[in-house]
This record gives sequence, C-alpha cells and structure tokens, in this order.
Amino acid sequence: VHGERTLEVKIPAGILPGQQIRLAGQGYPGMHGGPTGDLILEITLRDDARFRLDGRNVLLTLPVAPWEAALGATVKVPTLAGEVELRIPEGSDGGRKMRLRGRGWPGKAPGDQIVTLEVRVPPAANAEQRALYERMAESFDFDPRVRPDTPG
Repeated sequence: VHGERTLEVKIPAGILPGQQIRLAGQGYPGMHGGPTGDLILEITLRDDARFRLDGRNVLLTLPVAPWEAALGATVKVPTLAGEVELRIPEGSDGGRKMRLRGRGWPGKAPGDQIVTLEVRVPPAANAEQRALYERMAESFDFDPRVRPDTPG
C-alpha cells in the first residue's frame, strides 16, 4: 500500500466525460527498481439540477408562464457562463426548442445550449383566479388535443 498524496491537476476547458488525463510519472513505482508508472484520470461529471450534456450541446428545460408563451416575452436564462436574455416568440407551445448558439460546452467548436420551453400553469388559488380561468375557457375556441394544422 502506498502513501496518499494530493496533486493539483489542471483540467482543460471543454474536456468531455470519458476522456482521460495522463499524469506522467505519478503512478506506482516500477517493479524491481523500474520507472514510476503514469496515473490515468478518467473524467466524469457530477449531475446538475438544471443542465444536461448531449455531446457538446447543453440541454435546459425552461419553465415559462402561459402568458409568456402566448404573448411572447424576454426572460433570463441560465447558461454555463451566466445568465442571458432569451426572446420567447409569441404563440410558443410547451416543448418548443430554442437554440443559443455557442453557449454550450466549451471547446474549439463550442456546443450550443438547447432550451426546451415547459409551460407551467398557475393554480386557481382563489375565486377571482378561478373566474379568470372560466372566462378564458368561454373566450377561447381552443382544444389542446386538436392540432391547428389537422382537421378536428
């Protein structure tokens, strides 16, 4: 059994999971006085509550309010390098994917960030809010199970 030691290792920007870093001469001593071996580090990434990695693209699900999706809005979106503003087009459905070019995993050719809109519906917490939903139901000729481009 060999003693423990701490090494400071520079992790290159843009390294991907599964790639390896070789630290020459930092492994076990060779047998019978042979040269010290290399230490091989394999890169893994910790899970993140917001971001998922798909190759060099970073995936994010962005919750939006129904009125932001229906009327359009500009909202703040987290990226690996900090928040940016994203313009949500009027009439956006949940599941719509939007691309932030070059905002993904770093590298010679950085990936993109793919933002998937998730429309979240607020609860009708009181009589006034319930009445508003009832007025919307009466006002709109809308069936979410019928796509506008198909006969219903």
